[in-house]
Formats: sequence, C-alpha cells, structure tokens
Amino acid sequence: MERADPPAPTEQIGCRILLIRGRRVILDADLAAFYGVPTKRLNEQLRRNRDRFPDDFVFVLNQDEKAEVVAKCDHLHNLKYSSQLPFAFTEHGAIMAASVLNTPRAVDMSVFVVRAFVRLRRDLASNEHLLGRLLAVENRIARHDRELASILEALRSLLDRRHVPAQRRIGFR
Repeated sequence: MERADPPAPTEQIGCRILLIRGRRVILDADLAAFYGVPTKRLNEQLRRNRDRFPDDFVFVLNQDEKAEVVAKCDHLHNLKYSSQLPFAFTEHGAIMAASVLNTPRAVDMSVFVVRAFVRLRRDLASNEHLLGRLLAVENRIARHDRELASILEALRSLLDRRHVPAQRRIGFR
C-alpha cells in the first residue's frame, strides 16, 4: 500500500529555506507549519530536548536578523509583532525536530525537508560549476581580444608605412 504524498512538495519547502549567517536554515514558524504543529509546541520540544540540538543544528536569530527576515519574507509578517526571537534550524536540526516531535506528519515531512536542502545544495553546486565555466570562457575571450588588438595594431603600422610618400633620391641616376 502506497502512502499519499504530504501536501507540501519539495519546491514549496525549498522557497522557505533562507541563508542566514552563511548557513541554509528554515525558521521555526515554517518548520512547524510543515510538520503540522504549532510553533509553540516545536519550540517547547526544542527547549525540553536542548541536548539534541547543538549550535550547528539550531540557533536563535538576533534582532537585526529578525527584522531583515520579516522585511524580505512576506509570509512572516506576524513575526514582526512577536516578542520572541525565532529559531533557525539547519538541515540536521530539522531532522532532529521531526524525531523529537514524533508525529506521523513530522516524520513524513522530514523526508521532504531533507530533499529540499539536498536540492538546494545540488543547485548551488551546479551554479558554481556553471560560474566556473563562464569565467573560463570570459578569460579566453579576454585573451583573444588582447591578441586581436595586437594583430590589428601590427596591421595598422604596416598600412601606415605603405602610404608614406617616397622620398626623392638625392644624387645621380
């Protein structure tokens, strides 16, 4: 018997993954929504199981980061009025959150969350590869431009010498 896919596909999760402090993270409100639990319950489980969430799994945003996230992400407008600073979960933190929540939906959705992180990582690597190839082409074109400029300069100097009027010879013929 096949299980039905949960309502949130990988692309929908992928657009909720943000780059904060140089890490790809998903905020507690978004993760709670995907896992089908209130944000309060997710954060409660995080606090109860703090030893399962080291700093490289989850961290608290500072006030400036919170303001930037609220300004950039329309779906987080309610966060603007919250007195609490949100938690940011890395890929490993999101998996751990699913395990401590231990609800069927959280377990199912954790697969999609991981796939979204993996897809972003793969897309980023692909973009870096393409960027490297583009830089190589740019360097090759720049080298060709310099070589063409030197060839044109040599041709101009040859043409300039050809149009110099012949000087009268002095002396007997």
